[in-house]
Amino acid sequence: MIKRNTLDQIKENVAVHIGEKVRLKANKGRKKTTIREGILENAYPSIFVVKIEGGYNSVRRVSYSYSDILTETVEVTLCDIDNKVRIS
Repeated sequence: MIKRNTLDQIKENVAVHIGEKVRLKANKGRKKTTIREGILENAYPSIFVVKIEGGYNSVRRVSYSYSDILTETVEVTLCDIDNKVRIS
C-alpha cells in the first residue's frame, strides 16, 4: 500500500525547495493537462507560488494549494540534471 503524505509533510517538502527549478504537471480537467517549468518562488501557509518565465519578456506567477498536490491535481517535480525527484 502506498503511503500518502499529509499536508504538513507536503508543506515542509515544498518549503525546503524554494528557489529551485520545478516542473509542474497540472490536470485541468476533461483530459487537459499542462506542463510548465518555473522556479518555486514562495511558500505560504495555504498556497505555494511558482514563477514561470514566458516568451517576450513576460513573467507569470501561478499558485496552487497543498491539497492540489495531495489530491494529485498538480504534480511537482524537481528539475535536476541527473535525476528527477517528486516533491509530493
